[in-house]
Amino acid sequence: MAIWKQLVTLVRGKAHEAGTSVADANALTILDQQIRDAGSAQAKARDDLATLVAKRRLIEKDVDSLAAQRDKYEASARAAIARGDMNLAREVAQRLATIEADAATKMPQIEEMRAAEERMRAIISGTDTKIETLRREIEIVRANESVQRAQASVAASHGGATSQLGSAADSLKRLKERQAIREEKFRASEELELARTGGDLDEKLRSAGLLPGTSSADDILARLAAPADQRALQDGRRDPLALPRD
Repeated sequence: MAIWKQLVTLVRGKAHEAGTSVADANALTILDQQIRDAGSAQAKARDDLATLVAKRRLIEKDVDSLAAQRDKYEASARAAIARGDMNLAREVAQRLATIEADAATKMPQIEEMRAAEERMRAIISGTDTKIETLRREIEIVRANESVQRAQASVAASHGGATSQLGSAADSLKRLKERQAIREEKFRASEELELARTGGDLDEKLRSAGLLPGTSSADDILARLAAPADQRALQDGRRDPLALPRD
């Protein structure tokens, strides 16, 4: 039995948790509907108040009519008494008694209705204030919810963009590394080819001015500074531009 009670309690707890989760997820929709329901109730209350006011005014009209009848019959009773017609005066007096009794019954009703109207007006006014306050709070919450959703979306997008930029930077780094390795391979291949063909030694001799037909800057300056007859001899022997003579 204890296990079954625990299972029932668990089911109730899960149901409550699920219901609370659904309610929280749809809180703004629920609040909007509650505001609409409260507005409908307020409209009904105003209609009831208008009905009460209308009924009270009808009773007041009856009382005014009774007051007019009373004044008329009082004057008639005085006239009958003045003529000595007491039977007629008594009959008018009985009519006056009925009118006054009717008016006496209606006057408290009017007062009660006026008091009820004041209470209803106060309740309606207070409820209107509460509804308006709640409506403003709902709008603030809705605006905050929209802003927070936008912030969450931006944060998610920024996180994704940052991750993508990081991946792109890594890819670029790897590409640069591959290009640097390829460049070094090209340079190493060229050096190996020069070493195989002796091109590297020729380059060194050419730079030193030791290969035939090559002159360093110092050699050219020395030649230009030599005496004319020696320079002519050197020019004839070393000038790589001299044409062969027949």
